[in-house]
Amino acid sequence: MKPTDSHNIRVRAAAGDYFVKCERDALRYAGREIARLGTFSSVHILTSPKVWRAVGEKVRRGIPPRMAAHVHRFDDAEAAKNLKTVEEITRHLVRAGADRKSLLIAVGGGVVGDVVGFAAASYLRGVALVQVPTTVVAQVDSAMGGKTGVNLPEGKNLVGAFYPPRFVLVDPEVLGSLPGREFRGGLAEVIKYGVIADAGLFSYLEQNMQKILARDPAALEHVIRRSIQIKADVVSQDEKESGLREILNYGHTFAHALESVTRYRKYQHGEAVAWGMMCAALLGHEAVDTPADDVARVIALVRQIGPLPDWPEVPPRKLFEAMRSDKKTKFGKVRFVLSPQLGRAKSFDSVAEKAAICILRFGPRLLLRPADVLEKCHG
Repeated sequence: MKPTDSHNIRVRAAAGDYFVKCERDALRYAGREIARLGTFSSVHILTSPKVWRAVGEKVRRGIPPRMAAHVHRFDDAEAAKNLKTVEEITRHLVRAGADRKSLLIAVGGGVVGDVVGFAAASYLRGVALVQVPTTVVAQVDSAMGGKTGVNLPEGKNLVGAFYPPRFVLVDPEVLGSLPGREFRGGLAEVIKYGVIADAGLFSYLEQNMQKILARDPAALEHVIRRSIQIKADVVSQDEKESGLREILNYGHTFAHALESVTRYRKYQHGEAVAWGMMCAALLGHEAVDTPADDVARVIALVRQIGPLPDWPEVPPRKLFEAMRSDKKTKFGKVRFVLSPQLGRAKSFDSVAEKAAICILRFGPRLLLRPADVLEKCHG
């Protein structure tokens, strides 16, 4: 497959390179882009009822009737991101006659992409997959890189596979119908890229966050494309998360624990990541001497994206134990991605448990007096 224009961003993968097309109104050309991938025996769109109500007509206009796409809907709540949903999806595919030459198109947010991606990797031992992300989190993060999977009661994304898509189609215009809470929370993943890889992007976000929150088309497309470029660069170097790719999990060790202890019902993923990044910034100050000014900037920028659900009434020790289920844990040791300075990050496995628990204990103060948390834990 060759790029068709400058809007395509290459992602390198062992199974074959693929491209992410990021362009406003790109859905109009979905059929043309899919046709470039080859001929398929059948086409299956997998989405959720709410996503299909919001963007279904636009998707149908982009995919011509001659492709005769079957539409399968399923619950995309985080609590339904499990093996039971994968079973339901794959049984629907069997009844619809999907074979090894079929194409699955995931239309939706991170849950849809992860679940459909895992179904595509598993069904008949692998069928072609196209990702059409419709949320901020999915457009800048989860739709690229080939990580698919579902949750267990014991933790998030513990069952899955690396299974790259054949193509990813990102249309920032579909974010216009995204609910405000979901849009704001998703911007946490954009902030993450500034923290771990691009201090210039971080500064741009500080200067333009109000325009982005107002969904200014140019500003929004700029930060989405830059985020995709960073993700593509990282996963192209480390597809299977053996080293560098771990930096994409900045804030996620805390976030996944928050999600799992609240049974995936209190936080949207981006909201948990927002909390997690503030915790990671503070822990960075304690563990790797992240400058206090950088910590303050991270927390201030996260606060700009809007109110977050309250910190859960859960003992710090229970939250820390939930972190032991994180995929980065090795030999029972919790590992954290931390940023020694804005624009750089790496994994650390020598962080004192006492420091992490201190951050968890004083988490509720993060939005009010971050300096108090630094003082308490540093003392």
